[in-house]
Amino acid sequence: MRLLLLGGTKFVGRVVAEEALARGWEVTALNRGTQPAPEGVDVLKGDRTAEGGLAALATGEWDSVVDTWSWAPAAVRDSARLLNGRVGHYAYISSASVYAWPKAPGADESAGVVEGDPDETGEVGYAENKRGAELALEAEFGGGALLARSGLILGPHENIGRLPWWLNRIARGGPVLAPGPRDTPLQYIDVRDLASWTLDATAARLSGAYNVVSPTGHATTGSLLEACVRATGSDAELRWTDPERIAAAGIESWTELPIWAAPGELYDYLHTASVARAVADGLRCRPVEETVADTWAWLRAIGGEAPQREDRPNVGLDPEREAEVLRG
Repeated sequence: MRLLLLGGTKFVGRVVAEEALARGWEVTALNRGTQPAPEGVDVLKGDRTAEGGLAALATGEWDSVVDTWSWAPAAVRDSARLLNGRVGHYAYISSASVYAWPKAPGADESAGVVEGDPDETGEVGYAENKRGAELALEAEFGGGALLARSGLILGPHENIGRLPWWLNRIARGGPVLAPGPRDTPLQYIDVRDLASWTLDATAARLSGAYNVVSPTGHATTGSLLEACVRATGSDAELRWTDPERIAAAGIESWTELPIWAAPGELYDYLHTASVARAVADGLRCRPVEETVADTWAWLRAIGGEAPQREDRPNVGLDPEREAEVLRG
């Protein structure tokens, strides 16, 4: 297989490249060249936001394209137009954020979505960017493009900071504010499982929208945080705290306590999607213990500090605020 990867040096794109190389695929990546791609990738330099930034793709044919773009949708529109007729299949790593708020528990791919503009060249919201890119691909390829609507993505190379924050916090030890209930089901996708499924799907020429995230309850808040304790070998004491007490302290779900969401609309939106379609088409998710242990090993290998994506805020709870709530 000849794969064209649009991106390929950070989180999802990097892991897609690594997985494709492990399969023996020929991998070409177009990116700005600001960070090294995995060894074995044929790198073409280009900035999709600049005039002439796709010049390196003026010639060539590929069996499939995987595109991870998250910014102005016009970049996806332009690449789709340029490559149409020279690629066998186009897969786009979209996001569950394209769904309109609120979203009913158990909603599948037919749920309502936000508005998007495929011709947008400026910066709008993340959800609108992703939806605009989907519309650009629908306009160019009809229903032939694959829209992998990933949920929360965890694993090695994470550049958002969610699981790395929990690992580093628990590694420090001592009492840890653990948001309850302990048995709250979670949904997420290990980046390696996302990459593997996407490559299988593009090889099979699957098309249309798929929710690509673990079945709800694949892990719980308890199993995730307890896996962090085991992986780090910490003496941390998880102190399970009711959502009402967390809210009364003014602590924010999702941002100050990453991954977790209090019961309600936010939880329903993040952790209850139907993934029946993706599971039927081969999605398999590794155990939470493996995701946690491998992320900790990666963190230690790079010195403990995870890279931070420039368009996302830092996450995590201030230690003094945590201590205050635990004392309270």
